[in-house]
Amino acid sequence: MSGNKTLTMIKPTAFAKNYTGKIIDKIIEGGFRIVAMKMTKLTKDQAKLFYKVHQDKPFYNDLVTFMSSGPIVAAILEKENAVEAWRHYIGATNPEKAAPGTIRNLYGTSLQANAVHGSDSDENAEIEAAFFFSQLERF
Repeated sequence: MSGNKTLTMIKPTAFAKNYTGKIIDKIIEGGFRIVAMKMTKLTKDQAKLFYKVHQDKPFYNDLVTFMSSGPIVAAILEKENAVEAWRHYIGATNPEKAAPGTIRNLYGTSLQANAVHGSDSDENAEIEAAFFFSQLERF
């Protein structure tokens, strides 16, 4: 994926509040191309595996519980310098500190329920995309 793709997830609270369509519109408005997308529901075991990198952090168990609490939409996005561009576009992790008009500012409700996930590096974007999509789906 080297630099031009990233993974996002529309998180359970944003999905439950029917923000999925609005978030997809914002993705497109931001100049990102959706190259793969699926709706799914993570089991607790899947959420534990996906967030294993955070297993020693105090928020890990709550994050696993939250991310397995309802449907999510996972998507691979394409744009030049995608990871950095997406993280800037979605805003700060805490929606209260996210810049006005960013996805997390508009649709996030708390630090944990911050509407969307954003990969933090090209390497993690590739690992995370492989978690949800087979090689054939990642075009």
